[in-house]
Amino acid sequence: MDNILNVLDKVIYWTIILIPFSISIAPAPANILAGILIVAFLIKKLLKKEYFFVKTPVNIPLFFFFLISCVSVIHSIDYRDSLKGGVLRLLWYILVFFCIAEELKDRHHINRIIFFIGLGVVLSTIDGIWQITTGRDFIRGYFPVVNIGLVRATASFKDPNVLGIYLSAFAPVLFGLTLYYLKNKKPWLIPVSVLALTGIVLTYSRPTLLAIYVSLFFLGIAMKNKSVVITLAILLLISPFILPKSVKDWAKEVGYNPLRFMCNDDRLAVYRNTLNMIKDHPFIGVGANTYMKNYKKYKEPREYCDVVTLDYMYAHNIYLHMAGEIGLIGLGIFLWLVYKLFHHAGSIYSFMKDPYLKTLALLFMASLMAFLVNGLTESSLYYSRVGLIFWYISALLMSLENFIHTPISHKEIQAA
Repeated sequence: MDNILNVLDKVIYWTIILIPFSISIAPAPANILAGILIVAFLIKKLLKKEYFFVKTPVNIPLFFFFLISCVSVIHSIDYRDSLKGGVLRLLWYILVFFCIAEELKDRHHINRIIFFIGLGVVLSTIDGIWQITTGRDFIRGYFPVVNIGLVRATASFKDPNVLGIYLSAFAPVLFGLTLYYLKNKKPWLIPVSVLALTGIVLTYSRPTLLAIYVSLFFLGIAMKNKSVVITLAILLLISPFILPKSVKDWAKEVGYNPLRFMCNDDRLAVYRNTLNMIKDHPFIGVGANTYMKNYKKYKEPREYCDVVTLDYMYAHNIYLHMAGEIGLIGLGIFLWLVYKLFHHAGSIYSFMKDPYLKTLALLFMASLMAFLVNGLTESSLYYSRVGLIFWYISALLMSLENFIHTPISHKEIQAA
């Protein structure tokens, strides 16, 4: 049995490492690796006769989040979609979360994860540069997207904003290590960070730029780095003058309205229609994984600014999307989950003695923050290509407690 357990440990070890890199290629490799991780983890638990779920500070909100998703099926117009794409999909994410949160205990393991995160970011950025230069990406053959005269990179992703979600979720880790810790020890981080920033700029994605700005500002404040904070403040002040002319013209066209500039009129129309959905089923929503099938029913006869949205839409906002599907109760539980993640991460940062791991606690928080900020204008948690990223980063964050010899008690958390 020891040989079997050793094989399972190696499978778990390498699938955790390869998942973030695989997301840069296509959905299938990431899904396959996550599936292998879950199967290996469950077999290992069965053989060792251990509980499946490790104890974490977010177990209770996770349980209620899963429970409300199950209850929401009551209102579903498609039980099969709600169970398969909603409830079971969420269970799949939760299992990935627990696998990583328990199994990541080795500092060398973390270093390999970061290396492959960087490798995925480099691959996507180079693919995006190639795509803009030649007209097609070299992984999946996608064309770039052209909006208001701007040629926007998508790389192997179908949309520039989705590429932006991927890059901005992992870039804070690379930027932070370059700025605050490993620039002298691992010089490869410097060109990788430059490439990550290049890829982000080439998406011309406003939510992505906002997400990376907020995460870097958070790091500057948390690390008490005045130069970073001042640089970001100056960049904000001069940004209206350095924007491409087509963007300036478009800003003028929408009357310099910040909401219309950030969201576009079609998103604002979708938001208004989503509010109709929430009003109709405020508590437990219309059913997990049925937002898109229900959307047509809640479209207003005359939409915002006379925009005509499609009948089958994402909410383009994870919070409204969630409230529509599993209700305001479900959204409240998710916000509770996010609060617990950040609160415990702050405690890990306070109690961690190792300066490298202490820095990583902040960087994973910044990455999670970038993902959530992007979620203000994208249903990123519900995109099959990048939804896993939220759970992956959350698990990395929670796994850092494995490196603290004495578990952090509830009283210590309150004192911190």
